Amino acid sequence: MNPSRIKPPMNEDNGWWWAEVARGRLPLQRCKACNKLRHPPRPMCPACRSMTWDSIEAAGRGTLHTYTVLHHPRFPGYEYPLTIAIVELEEGERICTQLVDCARDAIEIDMKLEMIIHEDADGFKLPMCRPAL
Repeated sequence: MNPSRIKPPMNEDNGWWWAEVARGRLPLQRCKACNKLRHPPRPMCPACRSMTWDSIEAAGRGTLHTYTVLHHPRFPGYEYPLTIAIVELEEGERICTQLVDCARDAIEIDMKLEMIIHEDADGFKLPMCRPAL
């Protein structure tokens, strides 16, 4: 059996986010006091310091803000090289994710992307992006 991907730490601050991803959704945390969106999830709003929040489901569309290609270090469970992208979502928040289904010579800053929910062989789900169809 092939080794699986390293799982992220999950706790009371971000466990809800991973549960939503497992349901096929891309959630964004939203401050109830000032409506600022934030990612990654955290207990306090960076804008107004409120500790009250809810979430919205992102549409999963955005543009490529920047990217890098990882060759090392090589961890078991990953296929290298990895193209890691910062995506500016339509909602205005950015998310760091893996860019898939795209040749490296076809990558362009500001290209339109769409999110997909990738499922590993062990059932773990995480959002990735690909060029918009």
